[in-house]
Amino acid sequence: MSTPSAAEITPAAVAAKRRPFRFVANAKAATGIAIVGFFVLLAIIGPWIAPYDASERSADLLQPPSGAHWFGTTHLGQDVFSQILVGTRGVIFVGFLAGVIATVLAIVVGVTAGYLGGTADDSLSALSNVFLVIPSLPLIIIITSLLERSTDLMIALVIGLTSWAWNARVLRAQTLSLRRRDYVEAARATGESTWRVIFFEILPNLTAIIASGFVGTVIFAVLSEITLAFIGITTVSEWNWGTILFWAQGQQALASGAWWWFVPAGLAIAILGTALSLVNFGIDEFVSPRLRSAGKTTIRTASGATVRMRVGFTPVLRITPLGTDPVSPHAPAVPLERVPAPAPTGAPIGAATGGPAGGPAAQQSLGEKESA
Repeated sequence: MSTPSAAEITPAAVAAKRRPFRFVANAKAATGIAIVGFFVLLAIIGPWIAPYDASERSADLLQPPSGAHWFGTTHLGQDVFSQILVGTRGVIFVGFLAGVIATVLAIVVGVTAGYLGGTADDSLSALSNVFLVIPSLPLIIIITSLLERSTDLMIALVIGLTSWAWNARVLRAQTLSLRRRDYVEAARATGESTWRVIFFEILPNLTAIIASGFVGTVIFAVLSEITLAFIGITTVSEWNWGTILFWAQGQQALASGAWWWFVPAGLAIAILGTALSLVNFGIDEFVSPRLRSAGKTTIRTASGATVRMRVGFTPVLRITPLGTDPVSPHAPAVPLERVPAPAPTGAPIGAATGGPAGGPAAQQSLGEKESA
């Protein structure tokens, strides 16, 4: 098998090879994925690398950050850094599991309703509307408070089962647009089954919307789980970032000046939420060329060519003042006494410029022609 020569390797071929990694090349997406990956790694190894037992008490009560306790201690001498590491697992587990559950339900309901239409569409749309009009967080609080033991698994199930309606509505609308496309009609005309058309023709074109909805659901699930722990709905003996804030608020950490008790957990929540938002922004820019090229003067086309956008070349109408050169406005002005006066109304052509129609020589020649 012959290898391609240097002349055969075109920019389009190189761009085609790099196209699968174009999403990761986005600065926002790469930054967000790196930060989220760091938190996922902490969730996996956090309980094993924690320097202390998260619930272990000591004589170092409310100590500020030091070499022995990097993030300080609580009112019972518990190490805050160990609590952050141990609590990361619960936050990541609940967020991603709830995101998966809600995304699967949204795909099943939204795509099925949009593609099948008719009675199925009406029934599934009505079900989605019921979940849309019910506030999600109060519903989650009510259901969770009725459970005997609020474990991370139960919280993830409750959040996932109550957070799918909005994504289902978005997927339904997009499926309604895709079902009449030519390639979908061609697949149906060749005798493809309904589910094969959905899996191989519809779903691949919904990948970006599904990914964006999944990330948004993860953000909502993380914040919901932390909120439940902060208000004391969940089991306060199981550590997560919301549990740390619950104990800090209950023991008046802010009033006593123990900022190290609640600031690390708050920063962790903010950083994780920002990272997930950056991933979502990267998805939006990846699927939308308008957002991808916003604010840029140089863009790269699908073939790999670089195109410089022309910015600022707006045609305008310039009115040149009397006595200036219209070609070079900065040229010396012509004295007004040398500028011909405007011709009076009804005067022959050229009267204002001293041309053949208005000069003495022209008038004399016209008189000779009339006498002849």
